[in-house]
Amino acid sequence: MEPFRPTYWNIPNWAQILVYILGALAIIIFTYGVYGHIKKWRLGKPEVVTGSIFERLKTFVKYALLQLRLSSDTFAIVMHLMIFWGMAILFIGTILATVDWDVTHLILGFQFLKEDFYLLFELTLDIFGALLILGLGMALYRRYILRPERLKTPEPPTFQWDSLYLLIILLLVNVTGFIIEGLRIAAQNPPWASWSPVGFYLSTFFSSLPFNTLTSLHFFFWSFHLLLAVLFIASIPYTKAFHIVSSPISIFLRKLSPPGGLISGGESGVEKIRDFTWRQLLQVDACTWCGRCQDTCPAYASGFSLSPKNLVLKLDAQLLHSAGTNRSNSGEKEESKSLHASVVSASELWACTTCLACEETCPVFIEHPRMIVEMRRHLVNQGEIEKLLQDALINLNRYGNSFGQSDRMRAKWTQGLDFKIKDARKEPVEYLWFVGDYASYDPRIQNITRTTAKVFQKAGLDFGILFEGERNSGNDVRRIGEEGLFESLKEKNLQVIGKAQFKKIVTTDPHTYNTLKNEYGLNGGTNGKENLSSNGIYQIRHYTEVLEELIKEGKIKINKMLSSTVTYHDPCYLGRYNGIYDAPRGVLKAIGTMLVEMPRNRSRSYCCGAGGGRVWMQDQPGVKERPAENRIREAVSLQGVQTLVVSCPKEIVMFQDALKTTGNEGKLNIKDISDLLYEAIE
Repeated sequence: MEPFRPTYWNIPNWAQILVYILGALAIIIFTYGVYGHIKKWRLGKPEVVTGSIFERLKTFVKYALLQLRLSSDTFAIVMHLMIFWGMAILFIGTILATVDWDVTHLILGFQFLKEDFYLLFELTLDIFGALLILGLGMALYRRYILRPERLKTPEPPTFQWDSLYLLIILLLVNVTGFIIEGLRIAAQNPPWASWSPVGFYLSTFFSSLPFNTLTSLHFFFWSFHLLLAVLFIASIPYTKAFHIVSSPISIFLRKLSPPGGLISGGESGVEKIRDFTWRQLLQVDACTWCGRCQDTCPAYASGFSLSPKNLVLKLDAQLLHSAGTNRSNSGEKEESKSLHASVVSASELWACTTCLACEETCPVFIEHPRMIVEMRRHLVNQGEIEKLLQDALINLNRYGNSFGQSDRMRAKWTQGLDFKIKDARKEPVEYLWFVGDYASYDPRIQNITRTTAKVFQKAGLDFGILFEGERNSGNDVRRIGEEGLFESLKEKNLQVIGKAQFKKIVTTDPHTYNTLKNEYGLNGGTNGKENLSSNGIYQIRHYTEVLEELIKEGKIKINKMLSSTVTYHDPCYLGRYNGIYDAPRGVLKAIGTMLVEMPRNRSRSYCCGAGGGRVWMQDQPGVKERPAENRIREAVSLQGVQTLVVSCPKEIVMFQDALKTTGNEGKLNIKDISDLLYEAIE
């Protein structure tokens, strides 16, 4: 007797007919639910999705099928891969079994699930079914025994029962499937039973039962299994299980252009749920409630009122009541409700440092900072900003810098040099140095700026600056939500840059680097739109890239190897936003320092707390520990480390203050990478 799939063994005809009726009903309910979600997404404004299909397919394989965004958490990636691939293989198996019986057998008169292929089919399904049960067990253990903080939903919860329902029904569907298989094997005792190892093992517990009992139990569990499967399929669009559908779509449609190019949503910002774009609403709907964004958020860790996860869940709850699966029967009213009135507080929005850690770690590529910035725009438009921030914006609008200093004072730092810096507006240079506000005006940074100029000069770099023609680049202005002021600063800077004669732009400020590279259109960047053009006009470079290149070319001579032990802080706007990690480390290696990496380094670097305009704002009440203080404690805890090396002017300010407030003065030096390099070449 050759092996074959005994479809509908022990199932009466009326029950077989019921399978198709219930299956069709489940598909209808499922389809209607999916349509409801699509209606919700369509509430949003238009947004063009660009980029190659090949790149999107590659993204889909990496992050949807292989789930590589979870690779930093071994427990999570093992658990999710077992659940995902267990469900996927069992789903494929169900499709093959359906085609084998309903198409090839009933219509064409043959079955392909037989002989060796059937044996391999059974073995594969048993293995992946067992892995699914193990993965679900891990999920239950983590969520209800370990109970990590990030998995807790806000009160009142959106669907408190959703996670438990999803795990339990999947577990029951799988377990009853194995019980059915075990009962069938016990009743039939086929010679190929060992190819279904789980079912064969379970059959040993049933083998002593009478045949009639086996068939009765088999039909009972088959009926229960059918009802569970139908219930699960029908309920997918109405429960957390919908992320099985929405998450892969969100991953496939993710933003492919550089993260540093903020997409403009207009000056008025987001007030109502429909003010977001359809892709943003899809992202909100795709959230898996995993809380990974919350775990990496410096604002949340510091005790600020912001949790990126809870923010998305609250937006999702608002979206739920607006259309589609409308439970309040007041969708139109809900759709018109201001998010700022009752859903999201201003303190949550102003807490964000726009460090991108949440977006970097999100497995479904939700763009939290973009949503926050667009809601901030509405607050700015309504004048709902604190006094210090308002003063900074007034200074930026009036003077072009946040210090409220005259533009004629911008280049005063050059007076301490024994050589003249060229005016790039008047004579040609290779490098235009866009200095930035803090490097130009802050007394704590000016000496570092002069040191950087000395390093450039010793290397024979042909560079110049814009003197009083330079304005704040607007990176943080834009992320505060002042889109109009950003455009004004950008326009003035582009006018003066257009008059200068140069080939490349260099800057010591990662915030400036980001916006010049990705939002000014100077090098084929996004200029606020998803433009993936690679035909650049100018190279925009961070000074650590230039310094490393000059060292490699032998234009910077290292005269003294430094023996100090240092650690390095990766700036958010240099690292996560623009992927520059190796250049500063290359400089530190070249001058002989021993680099001890902080536990949170490179893409996992912890924000200093200055970004998103936070450098101009007061701390919120109840703050436990500022991000910079947390980072200082991390650096101080490293064995033998004498110096924390930075490559951003704002970090000097943030970390020097944090040294005082944490009582660690004298235990750690804060130095810019230029200081160390100058020490090695002087």
